Amino acid sequence: MAGAEGEAEAPRLSELLDGGWKLYEEVENTSEPSGSNPVQVKVKRGIKQLEEALSMVEQLDLFSRNEELEEIATADLKYLLLPVLLAALTLKQVNAAQRLEHVQKARRHFLDFLRRCKDYGIGSFHMPADGEGAEATPTEAESDSPVPAPRPQQPDLIAMATQRQAKIERFKQRKEAEAKLAELRVAVDGGFADDEVLRDFYLLQVRRWITIAIEEIDSIDQEIQILKRMDVLKQSPAQPPHPRRPPMKPFILTKDAVQAKVFGAGYPSLPTMTVDDWYEQHRRKGCLPDQGIPQSAADVDAEEREREEKERREEEDDEEALQKARDWDNWKDTHRRGYGNRKNMG
Repeated sequence: MAGAEGEAEAPRLSELLDGGWKLYEEVENTSEPSGSNPVQVKVKRGIKQLEEALSMVEQLDLFSRNEELEEIATADLKYLLLPVLLAALTLKQVNAAQRLEHVQKARRHFLDFLRRCKDYGIGSFHMPADGEGAEATPTEAESDSPVPAPRPQQPDLIAMATQRQAKIERFKQRKEAEAKLAELRVAVDGGFADDEVLRDFYLLQVRRWITIAIEEIDSIDQEIQILKRMDVLKQSPAQPPHPRRPPMKPFILTKDAVQAKVFGAGYPSLPTMTVDDWYEQHRRKGCLPDQGIPQSAADVDAEEREREEKERREEEDDEEALQKARDWDNWKDTHRRGYGNRKNMG
């Protein structure tokens, strides 16, 4: 075998792995919010311990591509889990500003774990692509080409069905591994497991984490796409807001100036205008349907005389008409509708 733990390193390396593993299980099974301070403190402690342990394994050259799975000592099998445990804890970090960096780092650790398992022939699976699910961007020559871009292809139903079946198989394998692990954990935690039981326990852990790593990489690729699009939207200049018209003030539309004065006295908070005022206002603004249609000289003179007469009445302040309108309003307050009507009595 390429290397083994020295007598001085063995307790320290084992303690680092066991401590980081324990912290991951505590974070995974806690009922506290993942963003709470106690949980994030455990996440950072676990990452620090596992990173230190992974660095020690690399320095010791504990694993080699030139050896077989059977050549690995049983006590060293658990160190195969270092990258995947580190990746899982890295995803538990909740710093939104560094989320893209965290998921990319976790993806690299998941891939390192799967490559190591592939080298030793542990499990049967297809390696995910090395890329991070980034969309292909056209080259300069392709962008200048007059040939139109091809239409997006229809989804491959056969490929989708194959992927779905693969997910179902991985889910079954994971459940089977977890059921067997529950049986073996009693002996391992009790300290009376022999070398064969201990070896089966660690290999089952590795196979279980293979299924988890593949699913996590698939989720990470989708999240990376979303995070990159969000960065592009943040960097793009904000569109100026469209100008908004000021809201119209409410008003009471009356038949004539006298009625406007009556209602104006009863509703002093609202401006009033007559039908003629409203028409004149909209005529000046050019908002009427007949705007732009030439009028005859007689129509213009009649309109002018009507406007002068209206102004004269307002100046004279027709007290008689105003009093009559007020009396009529008071009479309606004391007599119900239809009072005095004798024609329609049955």
